[in-house]
Amino acid sequence: MSPPPPIDNDSTQSLVKDGLVASILGGLAMTARLLLSTEPVTPGWAIRRVSAASIVALLVNYTTKDYIASHSLQIAVVGATAYAAPECLDFLLSWIKARGEAEVAKVTKKPHDKKKPAKRGK
Repeated sequence: MSPPPPIDNDSTQSLVKDGLVASILGGLAMTARLLLSTEPVTPGWAIRRVSAASIVALLVNYTTKDYIASHSLQIAVVGATAYAAPECLDFLLSWIKARGEAEVAKVTKKPHDKKKPAKRGK
């Protein structure tokens, strides 16, 4: 058995740097969106949205790296997904919650919820 190959510090640093840049890009895209909005928002709501956009941008950057050859197109995709991230995450969370409630409802059905057959007279 041979030992594993040594860790390449240059590629690791490049990977971390690219992820950090994408995350900052996503956060900036959401910050711009919030600044252009006319709706009043709370600081906690804004922090959650910017965090969600940053995390999604990071994940999209890592997943599209091998599929999109043009660096500028990859940055555009990262920015666009970060911009739409909160709505997508809200939809995903509501869908998961609805599925969970449906499964709980299946398990916790009470016996008296079912219609009882009518008794026939003698």
